[in-house]
Amino acid sequence: MKLAFSTLGVPGLPVPDVVRLAATHGYHGVELRAHPEEPVHPGLGPAERAEVAAAFRAGGIEILGLAGYARVAAPGDDDPVLTEIRGLLDLARDLGAPFVRVFPGAVAEQSRAEADATAARRLGTAAEYAADVDVRILLETHDSHRTGADAIRVLGPVGHRHAGALWDVMHTWLGGEQPSSTYAALAPHLGYVQVKDIASAEDTTPLPLGTGVLPLAECVELLSREGWDGWLCWEYEKRWYEQAAPLPGLLRAGRNHLARLLNESA
Repeated sequence: MKLAFSTLGVPGLPVPDVVRLAATHGYHGVELRAHPEEPVHPGLGPAERAEVAAAFRAGGIEILGLAGYARVAAPGDDDPVLTEIRGLLDLARDLGAPFVRVFPGAVAEQSRAEADATAARRLGTAAEYAADVDVRILLETHDSHRTGADAIRVLGPVGHRHAGALWDVMHTWLGGEQPSSTYAALAPHLGYVQVKDIASAEDTTPLPLGTGVLPLAECVELLSREGWDGWLCWEYEKRWYEQAAPLPGLLRAGRNHLARLLNESA
């Protein structure tokens, strides 16, 4: 498996510094938070996109994917959501990134059936465009659809290889789902896995990997046993938790922890 980290842990950090951190600490790739407050977002022009792609190539670091914020199950018209996703897909194509992350984002006023149908309809439409640019859209296990069982209710009806799943191990754990059940649901659709650690269900402040309660060893062992050979991406949510320790000082130990888990499960 390849190892990456998300720029959510180093908000606003210039691209050359992100590349340097990844290379210095032994990561293969980086997940870029694609938001206007970050250096990389859909508003970049062609020259800026080329510079970002060149910086990663020069550093020998892959761009794993773009973490977007489109909410495919949210109420409202389809067009704004589809336009947002197409912008992310175009950016991913230009940067050479294989994946784009989207959220479910249903609200309490929607029935489950309505939210599922809305998300499936939008993902099905967007997947056709994704196929044209050779990028996969990944629905993250998050918010209204936090478990694998939730995500598969959307992805099953879509049935398109360019619409897949991003397994966030925190959200499936918070949803009470066992890793084996999550993997069984998502395996045919799985793009990559976001790992992290927290103190408890009540305190989700990010912690160094291996110091919290999330079943990381179980997840890695399961993935290895099943022969899955994708990406593990450390999503350290420093952007939302100012009190969390800075990520750069944790990257080496985090990479070593994941490497140990991989070696133990080999």
